[in-house]
Amino acid sequence: MVPGTESAGNMKNTRTAGAEGEEKAATFLATKGYIISERNFRLRQGEIDIIARDPEGTVVFVEVKSAYGISAGDPAGWVNGKKQHQLYRMAEIYCAKKAITNAACRFDVVAVNMGPGNAVAVNHYENAFIPNRGP
Repeated sequence: MVPGTESAGNMKNTRTAGAEGEEKAATFLATKGYIISERNFRLRQGEIDIIARDPEGTVVFVEVKSAYGISAGDPAGWVNGKKQHQLYRMAEIYCAKKAITNAACRFDVVAVNMGPGNAVAVNHYENAFIPNRGP
């Protein structure tokens, strides 16, 4: 399902896919040696799904995109310029709140495609975008 096309009838499926996808993404990252610092960091400006440190100590801001099936395309393609800018602003706020300075940071996308049964495909795009810092 493409973001922004949810109807009242399928909002539950969208939320369910999102929650399941975030859980699978966090587990996937942990198996790669990432230390999960925060999940669902929310402010009025938006949300960051996962904040972690990779094995080298880089602070990683992760946007998780999930879908049931592949009919809507690769969920990673759903992170548009507006969303990238929002993630950048949220990351700035997070770093200020946590007094994180002079640390390497990057933005990753984890796409989770859930198929029939227990079939799951997880694709991790490291350094998925260079954030749009302004309008």
